[in-house]
Amino acid sequence: MKIRTITAGCSLRTPLQSNDKSLLSQVSEEVKNIKHVFKQHGYTVQTVRLSTQPWESYASNKKELTSVCDFLQSLCQDNFDYFNIGPISSIKTLALAPFILEEYPQAFTTVNLCKNNHIQERLTYETAKIMKDIAKIESQGFANLRFAGLGNVQPNTPFYPASFHQGDPSFGIGCENSDLVASAFSNTSSFDEAGEKLDEILTREYQRIEEIAVEASKDTLLSYHGIDGSISPSVQPDESLIYGMEQLPFVSEFGSPGTLSAARLITSVLQQIPVKQCGYTGLMLPVMEDSGLAKRNQQGKISLTKLLSYSSVCGTGLDTIPLPGDISVESLYGILLDVASLSVKLKKPLSARLMPIPGKNAGDFTEFDFDYFKNTTVMSPY
Repeated sequence: MKIRTITAGCSLRTPLQSNDKSLLSQVSEEVKNIKHVFKQHGYTVQTVRLSTQPWESYASNKKELTSVCDFLQSLCQDNFDYFNIGPISSIKTLALAPFILEEYPQAFTTVNLCKNNHIQERLTYETAKIMKDIAKIESQGFANLRFAGLGNVQPNTPFYPASFHQGDPSFGIGCENSDLVASAFSNTSSFDEAGEKLDEILTREYQRIEEIAVEASKDTLLSYHGIDGSISPSVQPDESLIYGMEQLPFVSEFGSPGTLSAARLITSVLQQIPVKQCGYTGLMLPVMEDSGLAKRNQQGKISLTKLLSYSSVCGTGLDTIPLPGDISVESLYGILLDVASLSVKLKKPLSARLMPIPGKNAGDFTEFDFDYFKNTTVMSPY
């Protein structure tokens, strides 16, 4: 298991003031020290990230937003790998999303598809249009990795792209932990046995992480607000979440009958782990971030409909979905509406990170050169 992210959060004022910059600088130094503590305990820490509250609360125009992003981008030179300025809630400010992602290569931002558990339909349609524009910013539509539509996501989740902050400065932990699923499910003969073994392994590992986090936060400005226990996958075949799930006696192959039950089993265990929890606390199924999932997609074993059905009992929605470059705005809008509708109906956090790839058609092979992606075939939206 690795630490995928230590995500610090900090609230800003409008406009950005000198004491805001001092606070951000102090937070960046302290989270760097927390990373060092985890490394001393033998953990690989992949990224350190910063999230603010939704930027509409501290930047009323493009000039003010640029001032904040300039400073946050400067912090990425030494202490942070990425920064997230949170979800957008209005059509007017949504128009700035392509500018943010083009000007600041370490920036993430998102859109609130739902408000008060009600779908913002017009904003959802405009989000679909913006995704098409964002696909033109970087090669193969890669900039959409840093953008997503959100439904009922709560503040202080450590995982990107959905992360945004609320409250005093604090930090949370997100793990890359799919290897623990493979370990728990090996040589199990029943549903109950698999759950018991997974609970034992995750409880032991998460409590150890929490002990380190609490100790590391002492004498700092940052409080520890929790661990997102979500099962986050890996591009390494021997750490694949999918291959781990396929060790269960009732799952012959991911996408076959029994897959939804396996997803529910994992999530039900996660929600009972006795640690301070934040974020999704579910099962993540990003198509291009797990070697097994990428393989099963290539073999035609999964679809958007299947992934959405699994999201009803587990994790994050639709994530890193490679789509045809010529996909219509209406099709993207429909996919976003489906995710938002499921989120509203179940009152659960879901997100949609969709990646139209210019020049690619359904069935074509992706060609990303990114350490955390496993190339696969472009999915059909139907």
